[in-house]
Amino acid sequence: MYNRVTEAEITALQAIVGNDNVVCGDDINPDYAHDELGDVSAMPEVLVRVHSTEEVSAIMKLAWEKTIPVTVRGSGTGLVGAAVPLYGGILLETTKMNKILSLNPDNLTVTVQPGVLLMELAAFTEENDFLYPPDPGEKTATIGGNISTNAGGMRAVKYGVTRDYVRSLTVVLPNGEIQTFGASVAKNSSGYSLKDMIIGSEGTLAIICEAVLKLVPLPKVSLSLLVPFPNMKSAIEAVPQIIRSKITPTAIEYISRDTLLFSESYLGKKFPDTKNDAYILLTFDGKTNEEVDRDLSTVADLCLGLGAVDAYIVDTEERKKSVWSSRGAFLEAIKSSTSEMDECDVVVPGNQVDTFIKYTHTLSEEFGVRIPSFGHAGDGNLHVYICRDSLSDEEWLNIKTVCFDRMYEKAVELGGLVSGEHGIGYAKKDFLLRQYGPTHIALMQGIKKVFDEKNILNPGKVCL
Repeated sequence: MYNRVTEAEITALQAIVGNDNVVCGDDINPDYAHDELGDVSAMPEVLVRVHSTEEVSAIMKLAWEKTIPVTVRGSGTGLVGAAVPLYGGILLETTKMNKILSLNPDNLTVTVQPGVLLMELAAFTEENDFLYPPDPGEKTATIGGNISTNAGGMRAVKYGVTRDYVRSLTVVLPNGEIQTFGASVAKNSSGYSLKDMIIGSEGTLAIICEAVLKLVPLPKVSLSLLVPFPNMKSAIEAVPQIIRSKITPTAIEYISRDTLLFSESYLGKKFPDTKNDAYILLTFDGKTNEEVDRDLSTVADLCLGLGAVDAYIVDTEERKKSVWSSRGAFLEAIKSSTSEMDECDVVVPGNQVDTFIKYTHTLSEEFGVRIPSFGHAGDGNLHVYICRDSLSDEEWLNIKTVCFDRMYEKAVELGGLVSGEHGIGYAKKDFLLRQYGPTHIALMQGIKKVFDEKNILNPGKVCL
C-alpha cells in the first residue's frame, strides 16, 4: 500500500531541510512513537523538522510522488494517538515553525505559525492588551494542534472554542500544493467553508502552516470564585441556575475532592478548602471592578441559596496562583498517582453532567478501580480517568475496555458525544462509528478522498 523510505528519499529530505533536521531509524527518540498517554505506539522511519511552508510543500510533493505516509506532530500532548505514525513513513514535526508573524491591532488579528505554543501566544497577546480566548488546559500544546482538534478549554462557556477564532489558514495539501482557506474578515459567505473542514480534522486533510486568529480586547478586571458544595449533585445542579441568571462567567469548572487532593500532593501546595466533596470554580471578567464585583456577588448569593457551604473570592495574585495552578495540574496529578491511566473525554448536555459523573462512580464501585474526574461544567465537557494502580495487564485491558464502552454508550444515551475537545485520532475510531453510523462515516471518508486520494496524510485516523 505504502512505499518504504529509502536512502534516495533520505537524501532528498536532507536537501530540503538540511542534514541536522532529518533523523533516521534508531537515532529517533522513542518518545516520537507515542503521544501524552502512550497507549497507541508506532515508530516513524524518518523524523523531519520543518521551518517553513515551502519546506512542508516540498516534502509533501516528494511523499505524494513516492506514496509515502506522512504524519504531522506538534508538541505531542495529544491523548488519542492522532500524532502517532501508524504506518511508519515520515513524521513531520512543526515545533520549529514557531514564529508569531504579525499583530494587526486595527483588525484584531494575530498571524502565527503552527508551532507557536498556546502559552506563548497568550503572553504575547496580553502584553499587547489583547486576549486570545481559547484556553485549553495543556498550555504547552501548539496552536496547530489546538486548531487540528478544535480545542475548547475553560473559557469556552463565555467565548467559544478554537473554531470561533480562526479567520484563515494557509495549508499544504497532500500533493504539496499551498492554499489559503478563509480570509482576515469578520464575515464570509463565499462558498463552502474549507477552512472549517481543516479545523478539527486532526491532520488528515491538510497540514496547517499559518493561521490568522481573531483576538478580543483584554478584559481590565478578572476575579475568581471558589464555591464548595456538600456533594457533586448540588454542585452540578447549580450550574444551569448560574447560566439562567443571565450572567456569563468566563469559566465554570467542577472539581471533586479526590482530584483536588491529588493536585495538592503533586504540587506540594495547599488549596484554600479541601473539606468538602465537590467544588465549582468560576472566573468573571469585564471592563470595570463594579461590573465584575456585581456579577460575582450575584452568583455567590445564588450558590449559597442553592446549598453551597461557602463562597471564597479569589482576588489576590497569590490566591489566583494557588487555585489555578492546582486546576492546571489535575491531569499530571492524577497521572502521578497511578501506574498507568487512560482518559474518557466526553461532552454531555449541561443538565446531564451529574448523571454521568454518578455513573462513573457506579462503574468505579462495580469494577474496583479509581475513576477520578474534572471538567468544564459550563459546557458539559468532562475529563474522566481510569487508573490502573496494581491491576495486572489482563485485568487492566479487560476492565478498561468495558468501562470505556459503558461510559461512551452512557454519554450518547444522555444526548452527548464521544469527544468534547481531544479529538478522535486512532483511539476513538470505533466509538465514533458506533455513534454516527456508516452513512456519516462514509461522508467523512468521501471528504478525505477528495483532499487526499492516495491517503498518505495521517492514515488510519478519525474515519479510516
